[in-house]
Amino acid sequence: MSQNHPEQQYLDLMRHIWSAGSERVDRTGIGTRSVMGAMLRFDLADGAMPLITTKRVYWKTATRELLWFLTGDTNIRPLVLQGVKIWNEWPHANYVKETGEQISLEDFVQRIAEDEAFAERWGDLGPVYGKQWVDWPTYHYRKDGLYEKGPGINQVAELVESLRNNPGSRRHIIEGWNVAELDRMALPPCHKTYQFHVAGDRLNCVLYQRSCDVALGLPFNLWSAALLTRMLAQQVDLLPGELVWMGGDTHLYLNHAHLIEEQLSREPQGHPTLEIMQRPASIFDYRIEDFEVRDYTPHGPIKAPVAV
Repeated sequence: MSQNHPEQQYLDLMRHIWSAGSERVDRTGIGTRSVMGAMLRFDLADGAMPLITTKRVYWKTATRELLWFLTGDTNIRPLVLQGVKIWNEWPHANYVKETGEQISLEDFVQRIAEDEAFAERWGDLGPVYGKQWVDWPTYHYRKDGLYEKGPGINQVAELVESLRNNPGSRRHIIEGWNVAELDRMALPPCHKTYQFHVAGDRLNCVLYQRSCDVALGLPFNLWSAALLTRMLAQQVDLLPGELVWMGGDTHLYLNHAHLIEEQLSREPQGHPTLEIMQRPASIFDYRIEDFEVRDYTPHGPIKAPVAV
């Protein structure tokens, strides 16, 4: 039965990378086993979601991150105040590097939560995902040869209008890879390009991810891409179709051996579904309370360190 479970393709990818991936020195210094090019496909019909069951995935954390992206905010404080920890390591590492103060991660996060001015100075990640999604910068050429800043482009809002008014377009894209601003980002976008496709009354999504941490990151990425597709489909009166995930450098960290071996010993169980409880006025008005997951009975969580 497990061989027919949609999650089996994720486990097969993990097993293939761990057994046959090329061992490489990476940016973090930890080391990875890596393959180039991978694909997973998930049918989102009837509420189905690619929510991994062989370890517990905190889907509310991933959802809060996606909703944060849609605000265009790039400071971790709103996430910290909601108990979301996934972006904390990057500004903490930057603070220690810049100031030399050997403050613990926990104490740093506490200061972010309690001190708004401190958070404004040290909690910003630069123009990461949300900034590019809803406020891509533009510059206008002037006759004197200089450029002046123009209005930002809300790619998400334009996507919604495009899906409604020109469903056959091949330009239904959200792009995060702004070459001119990569050096200002705490982390250049990993899940960088989303393309949507209308087939009859169904909305499909292809996500291309340039770099993918399969053990820790991919379960979140699959959930978030599927959730965004579900939200968009609701907003434009379509049914959710298929999520196609494609990975570039698709890897496992060498210090995640315990997680990988434990997870590969488990069998997928259950078929979780998502119900969106109401239809907000726009794609930007969803709240965490609008989402309810059913039939999610995962194995226990498996902790592993994040590579920064």
